[in-house]
Amino acid sequence: MNIKINSSLRLVPIEIRKDKKHYIVENKISSEFYEMPEICIDAINLINHGKSLAEIECQLKDKYPKEDVNLVDFVLQLQDLHLIEVIDGINVVREEKKKEQLGFLWLSPRIGKFFFNKFSYYLYGTLFILNIVLLLTHSYLFPHYKDLFLFDYMALNIPAWIVITFLTVFIHEFGHVLAIRAKNLPTKLGAGHRLFVVVLETDMSSVWKLPLKERNVLFLAGLCFDTVILSIALLSQLIAGDGSEIFRGIMNIIVLDTFIRMIYQLCIYMKTDFYYVLENVSGCYNLMENAQRLIRRKLPLLKFNEVEDEVFDGERKTVFIYSIFYLIGVGMTVSLYVFFYIPQFLFAWKKVLPGFSYGPGSISFWDALFFSSNNHWSRTTILLVAEKVYIIMAR
Repeated sequence: MNIKINSSLRLVPIEIRKDKKHYIVENKISSEFYEMPEICIDAINLINHGKSLAEIECQLKDKYPKEDVNLVDFVLQLQDLHLIEVIDGINVVREEKKKEQLGFLWLSPRIGKFFFNKFSYYLYGTLFILNIVLLLTHSYLFPHYKDLFLFDYMALNIPAWIVITFLTVFIHEFGHVLAIRAKNLPTKLGAGHRLFVVVLETDMSSVWKLPLKERNVLFLAGLCFDTVILSIALLSQLIAGDGSEIFRGIMNIIVLDTFIRMIYQLCIYMKTDFYYVLENVSGCYNLMENAQRLIRRKLPLLKFNEVEDEVFDGERKTVFIYSIFYLIGVGMTVSLYVFFYIPQFLFAWKKVLPGFSYGPGSISFWDALFFSSNNHWSRTTILLVAEKVYIIMAR
């Protein structure tokens, strides 16, 4: 549809909320959110008051003399975002996006507030410090790559690892669900697949309805539950150190699994929960993308097709600092492979290879064959641990 400088518009129902630096605009029809600077919000408010584009452009040029004001370009952007309903009295034909129905409304906010309140925040913080102290003062509690191998046979170790990982990830994600319900907001817990690993995903889109200061709790809720899981596993080993070997083995796997997942949260080159906290605190909502562009410009070997810079004024220093931690996170991931994943893969082969020498009459032989057949199980261990990246990134 042709848009002219003397056109008048009507927008779809929207809601505008002040954020740290700019504003969050919610499309009430599609429940999608957009970040916009103050000049855009002024333009939207004038549009809603029935002003023509020509009138709005004149007013904005007077108020923002240093800005390059072009209302026609701005309206075209609004049209791309499906925020325009009527142009010059004619209804805009737009692709209707089905509003996704979120759930868990049956879960009372009181239950969420039981787990997420002022007292519980201190409890989670205390347990987090306790975990660090226990790991530093009791070296035998620190996770080791061999902790993954609960049984003598890989045919049992792999399913055991998958089940324990699924349960701990479910608890992590349900922490997000409870935190969102504590704010009386809807959400959804879905399931997907990355190769053959089940991935759980909590819909966090409704956090943008909250003030900036209230969002961090929702982002960190999974980490809070991870802290509890790790505390229970560590204390169980301290209290029941002479308990059954199977029990201690399961606790070791839980410690290993949870420890690595919490380390991954610090690898902010991925969009982990901690990454979203940094975005929220800084008010820069494209940190990763902007940092990637900065790194590509600084490192000649990584130069690709240049993409237009989307950094708002005042964000360049934040993006630069984040890019440093971006690279540190990559280094941490490499360290996890060096100290955990690669040794696990090599140790798995060391366990199964002797089984071929025992012949078909031995369980060890069939376990080795199961692990290595079809060139699929030979990569099982390293693929399983690599998929941890996707579990952490799921959001």
